[in-house]
Order: sequence, then structure tokens, then C-alpha cells
Amino acid sequence: QNIHRLAMEGMRFTDAHSPSTVCTPTRYSIMTGQMVFRLNYPGVFTGVGGPGLIKEDRLTLPGMLRDQGYETALFGKWHIGMSFLDRNGAVINVKEPPRETSRELKQKIGLDAVKRIDYSRAIPDAPIHRGFDHFFGTVCCPTSDWLYAFIDGDRIPTPPTQILDRDKLPKHEWSFDCRIGMVAPDFNHEEVDMVFLEKSLEFLDTHHQENPRKPFFLFHSLQAVHLPSFPGKDFQGKTTAGPHGDFIYQFDHIVGQLMKKLEDLGIAENTLVIVTSDNGPEVGTVINMRSKYQHDGARPWRGVKRDNWEGGHRVPMIVRWPGKVEAGSIAEQTVCLTDIMATCAAITDAKLPNGAAEDSFNILPVLLGEAKDEIREFTLHQTISLDLAIRKGEWKYLDHKGSGGNNYDQAKLKLYALPDTAPNAPGQLYDLKRDPGETNNLYFVYPEIVRELKSKLEQFKESGRSAPRRL
Repeated sequence: QNIHRLAMEGMRFTDAHSPSTVCTPTRYSIMTGQMVFRLNYPGVFTGVGGPGLIKEDRLTLPGMLRDQGYETALFGKWHIGMSFLDRNGAVINVKEPPRETSRELKQKIGLDAVKRIDYSRAIPDAPIHRGFDHFFGTVCCPTSDWLYAFIDGDRIPTPPTQILDRDKLPKHEWSFDCRIGMVAPDFNHEEVDMVFLEKSLEFLDTHHQENPRKPFFLFHSLQAVHLPSFPGKDFQGKTTAGPHGDFIYQFDHIVGQLMKKLEDLGIAENTLVIVTSDNGPEVGTVINMRSKYQHDGARPWRGVKRDNWEGGHRVPMIVRWPGKVEAGSIAEQTVCLTDIMATCAAITDAKLPNGAAEDSFNILPVLLGEAKDEIREFTLHQTISLDLAIRKGEWKYLDHKGSGGNNYDQAKLKLYALPDTAPNAPGQLYDLKRDPGETNNLYFVYPEIVRELKSKLEQFKESGRSAPRRL
């Protein structure tokens, strides 16, 4: 009900997209305005994976806002990589092993890496070294990855002391994707989101009390509703849609609590609020919710998280900004979460250099209801494996075969596999206006459109940017 209220009080986007079909690259792109395929980084970070993707000299969204006089804070999940040091001061550089690696070997690699951390040493590339004044959260997915401990600033004040005992965690259809890592004494898998909420509420209170005239940027980064679905104890059984339904309920509650705090402090009418997601819904979540509760987080789109079809990256996005954004309005323009950086630059009169936010467009005219034309002529999409797609209006070209992410030959996904209408085509072309479900591959029907879009994709790859150069 809280998110619904936000939508009624603000603008709902029906064609918004995460920059990637998974979280690490999307989060990098939100923080920098740059698509992560330009770094040639595939996959996502787990455990102590690093070093961080954001280089020290890269202008970030919080860094830009801090330069404009804002106080900046992040509470929750980071997941863009950090450098953890061992006893000799060397970086523990462990990335996710290849998919074909056995579960046992992955377990050993992940656990051994966490055990090598020297917790007396600071993390040199934590969020507070990339534009944030305050950070409290986790390095990767809070309840999925090898290191189950909170980071405060650039240190872990309470290090993990024992191996996680999964037998003590809830057992249900949404409790998978929880690696056996090291857990700290103060880390409760079911209550991490309430810890993050408490930190954000404390920040808002303190900031308003000590710096009421100073603007702030708060990035509240939830665990909900990422797997495993572990709703807090106060939310278990609140819905009739199982643990994941309860988790969605908790997500809504947290949004409501943040809004209530803004209202209690008397600043809600002067605060721009954005609610969105970093990728489409997870495979196991969608399959279970479809079969048990007839709920489909990807509907009506084809694909889910990791796929380059719309279900992998078309995400909800709501913007509330009283007096600026028309209440109850709907935006049909195609936008990408990379656009947050250029938009915030426009709002705060920050000047973006050409070597920053290379894939970010200013959508402020859309928010203000002043856009007469499409802001984005082209939009790029990428998968976990760095497969790319490009969108122009109703046309979408995928520069690869298949989903670009999930394997639909797997037993659980076979039910959702669709016949390939152009099996000999090296890519895919869809008319989303007439075929929003991406069922009819028009690659051979409109070769001129394929050539145009593929040429534009190559141009954007070679030039290092998709947004226009700035004066």
C-alpha cells in the first residue's frame, strides 16, 4: 500500500530498465552512469570478490552530489566489489569461479577467502572512498554470500567467528541461494533489512537535527526481495503468498517507514524519492510464485533475471517529487537507471565532464512534464555474460542467440521455453509494439533495421559512450 501511495503521489514509469540483467553491473552503472560492459567485467561479485569496479578517479553519483554540497549516505547492499586485505596487506582477489566449477570447489574457494581476511586493516575502496560520507552495510548480497558481517565505513567492527549453520535458517521453497560462509555474532539473516532501516532513519534524524539546511542524498539499498526470501519475524505470515509474499510486504513496509520519517521531519514535500529495482525477478522466485500463488513478477514480459528479453531488465520505477512531478502521472518514455546521474546533475547544476556518465541521459524534462520528444533515441541492454542488445522505439535488436543469460534447456525452465521462429539467425529482432512478448524473431524480415541497429551498437561500443558528448 505504501508503494501504491507513492505511485499515486508521483510518476510511474512503464518503460524503465536496469542497465544490466543482474545486480553488480547495474549498481556500478547507477553509481557512475556508465555501462559496465565497457570494463569487460562479466558476472557478479560474491564473498570477498574485488577489487572494486569503481576506479578512484571515476566521478560517481554521490561524489558529484557531495561536490554540490550534499551529505551522502548509503545503508545496505553495496555489491560493486571491495578490496579485502590479508595479514601481509595483500589484496585477496577472488572472483566467482566459472559456472562449470563443482559446488564443493566453489564452497572451498569462497570460505577460504573469507578466512584469510585481516579485520584490523581498512578496506581501501569502500563506498566512503567513492563519494559517500556514510556507509553501513554489506559487501555483496547480504544473506547470500560468503561474508555475513556488517561493514561500518571501511571496517568490519564485528568480524565473523563461525561457519554459518544453515540448519538454523528457515526451510522453504525460497530459502536457497545461501552459501555456507562465515557469520558474525551480530548478523541475523532474517533481520538485516530492519538493521539497514534503523541506520537510514537514524541518519535522517541526525542530519535534520545537525544540518537542516544542507541537502542530502540517501541511497537505501535493501536485501528484500532478493533470494533467499527471509522476511523479518514481524512480517512472517503477514500475507497469504508464502515467505516471498511476506518479503514483498516487508519491502513495502520499509518504503512506508522511510516516507513517514520524511513526513515527520517536515521534509517530504521537498525531497525527490525514487523507488526501483536492479534487475528482473529471480528464476526460482518466479517459478515458485507462479506455481504456488499464481503471482508472476515478470508478467507480461518474456524472460526473468539474467535474460536479455524484457523480463530480465524492464523494472518498476516510481518518482515522487511534490510540486515538480505531477501526482498520478505515467511516463511511457524509455529510460535507464544510468540516467539518474545526468538527471541529478541537471537538478543540482553540476557540470558533467565528457569522461563521466557516458551512458547517462538527463530525463529531468520527463519528470517535469516538459519533454516534447523522446529523450533516448537508443538504449543499450547487457546480460551477466556481456551479451548486448539495443533498443530504438518499438524495435529491439539482440546481438546474440537465445536469452543471453539463463539456459532454457534446464528442467525448470523448459516449461517457459518458446520456439525460435528464426533458428538460423545470429541475432534477434522484435517489434515490441506488436509483439511485446518477443515471440516472433523478425531478423530476416527487416534486414535493414538489423543493419541499422547493429551498426549503432558497434558505434556506441567503439566510441565509449551512448549519451551525446557534452560541451
